[in-house]
Amino acid sequence: MSTRPGWKLLAGLYPFGAGAAAVNLFFASLIFSWLGWRVLTPYESIAGGLVLGIPTTWFFAAHIKRLMVRAEKAQ
Repeated sequence: MSTRPGWKLLAGLYPFGAGAAAVNLFFASLIFSWLGWRVLTPYESIAGGLVLGIPTTWFFAAHIKRLMVRAEKAQ
């Protein structure tokens, strides 16, 4: 069994990965505002989350796939 995540797994996890990336990006901009940086708007955070959600989702889906392969070998 391949350890590459399938399209169904990626498509199912992408909304969660993009949403988590957007929230984390927004809160990181709030923390960096203490250093004088500007705070991102929610729309900028969502756009960044859509972009950052792609690699985040792929790494998480690959981790889930490795766990699935490991569970099947244990049986």
